[in-house]
Amino acid sequence: MKIYVSCIITTKNEREVIGALLSSIKTQSYKNFEIVLVDNDSTDETVKIAKTFGAKIFTYGPERSAQRNFGVKKAKGKYALILDADMVLTKNALADCVEKFEKDDGLGALVIPEKSFGEGFWTKCRAFEREFYVGEPSIEAARCFRKDIFLKFGGYDENITGPEDYDLPLRIKKAGNKIGRIKSYILHNERRFSPIKSAKKKFYYAAHAQVYLRKHPEMAIKQGSLLFRPVFLKKWKKFVNHPILGMGMFVVKGVESIGALSGIIYSVVSKERK
Repeated sequence: MKIYVSCIITTKNEREVIGALLSSIKTQSYKNFEIVLVDNDSTDETVKIAKTFGAKIFTYGPERSAQRNFGVKKAKGKYALILDADMVLTKNALADCVEKFEKDDGLGALVIPEKSFGEGFWTKCRAFEREFYVGEPSIEAARCFRKDIFLKFGGYDENITGPEDYDLPLRIKKAGNKIGRIKSYILHNERRFSPIKSAKKKFYYAAHAQVYLRKHPEMAIKQGSLLFRPVFLKKWKKFVNHPILGMGMFVVKGVESIGALSGIIYSVVSKERK
């Protein structure tokens, strides 16, 4: 098989951001790729925009794990890069992934570090938080895979929503495959970040996190506490250098923690009622 990267994108009403992602793929320094877009019945111009970039478009759902798995099965590439619609690739991201994989047959997946951008103070706080996670293996999740490895492990667990990004790389790593990382970044468009909206997502993810924690109980301490993650203590000097952003970040984490805790309580109560 030729060296070939399949960019798998899942969408649902992403007209505001999908063009920027597709443009960043088209302008990559590495050109041997395809774009596979799996849309979940968008009612806006998402699909129309994607067609102008030559994407292969499929309709599938209901959750992103199912969409991603479907997209990889349809892909022709040797490697599968899993992307969200609100991301932008830096110019050499695909080239770095291919180079890394080709140099080491033992690699099953690659982490691509992320930076956030967008509008408003709370978005700056989110971007500040993401800086702590660069190089932190318990937080960064691999999103570029050897397609054969991806399929061997059954792709993303479709019973998990939220932590599925962590579950698949953990299963791959526990089986003895190496997880590498590249230096090029993915830029994550937070748009105008809202702590309340983020808390609602944490509620939803926490309410469905039991399957993940049963599979990987060792990650409960490393990832479970949104407010007191070990990496915050490890990189405490960043708070000294940026106290306002640090305080804002902890406000965000506090609001998210309330959402996550509510989701856990909801999950427990719902289970008892059944």
